[in-house]
Parts: sequence; C-alpha cells; structure tokens
Amino acid sequence: MSLDKHAMAAIVARDIAPGSYVNLGIGQPTLVADHLPADAGIVLHTENGMLNMGPAATGDAVDPDLTNAGKIPVTELPGSSYFHHADSFAMMRGGHLDVCVMGAFQVSAAGDLANWHTGAPDAIPAVGGAMDLAVGAKSVYVMMTLFAKDGSPKLVPECSYPLTGLGCVDRIYTDSATFIITSDGVVVRDTFGITFEELRERLDVPLVRG
Repeated sequence: MSLDKHAMAAIVARDIAPGSYVNLGIGQPTLVADHLPADAGIVLHTENGMLNMGPAATGDAVDPDLTNAGKIPVTELPGSSYFHHADSFAMMRGGHLDVCVMGAFQVSAAGDLANWHTGAPDAIPAVGGAMDLAVGAKSVYVMMTLFAKDGSPKLVPECSYPLTGLGCVDRIYTDSATFIITSDGVVVRDTFGITFEELRERLDVPLVRG
C-alpha cells in the first residue's frame, strides 16, 4: 500500500542527521516535527522568526501567539529563541540551514522545483520563502504525492509550472517511492505499494534502481 502523510513524514525524519538545522515548509512537511527523536539535537527553524520549535501544540499547550509559518500552533523547546522576520530570512539566504523540507507541484528529473504557482488563471500564487530556502539550504527535500488528482505524475522530465529553483532538489519523498536526485539520474531508493517496473511505466523520466 502507498504511504499516508504521517508515514512519509516519519521517513523524512529518519533521514535528517542529528544536530541539523532544519526548516519545515507549510503543509505536509510540518508533520516531520512530530517524528523527530527528542535526543537528536535537531533544531527547527521557522521563517516567521523562531529557532528550536517543538512539535505541534494540542489542548492546553496551544498558545495563539506561538505558531509556525503555516499558522499552526507549535510548542517551544528549551533554548528556543525569537527574532525579526528579516533576520530569519538572512539565516535562510546565508547558508545556515542544513536541510529544508518543502512541498511541490512538480519536480524535474534534474532537481528543478516548482512549488509556488500552477499557472492557472484562478490560482493564488504563494511563493513565501520557498525561493530563499531552495537556494539557501544545503539540502532540499521535497515531500509530495507522486501523482496529482488527475493521475498525472509530479516527477517530470521538465517542469511546466513556474520554477522556484533550478537543480536544487536532492531527495523526493512520496507516497509511492523515495527518490534521490543524482548526476547519473533519478535513483529509486524505496517503493511502497508499487514496483520499480510500474514506476518506469508511469513516469516519463530515466530511473535507476537503488
């Protein structure tokens, strides 16, 4: 069976090295915070101005003034700090983040990222800090479903949507497979509910068995 978003988040969390500074994008990537080991020393950064953010807040722990960039209530861990929005973006642009995890509309076989606009006339663009993260983080992980609602693949030879960044994506975590972008092609590391051969039939990109 394919993975649900919580299982995907758990796999991403396992791949983040202890001691990393990490930004989690709006949407599904925020779930990664709930699966990080408490003793891993991973420091979460949120672009609205916080370091050492904890998992999502529930019940009495909810503080309306303490949210992530997606306006979801979060907790704070010992040593948390707060700062101006401009300082937060300076951290993103200055190469201080080890990993960022973002959603995407499309990712190309070359690691190009499109995640801020579908180009549709009625779509609302939402670039946020994605462009800054795409070029500023040392590693860019994408977390998305492999196929859109109409069945079209989101891992494509070339992106048809407006680009966020060129050649910036290192890994793609989907409900059907995990992919590593390399100079030799797209490596399929794991599959979930689908075979490597089925992936090759449904995706119009060169695949390498990992």
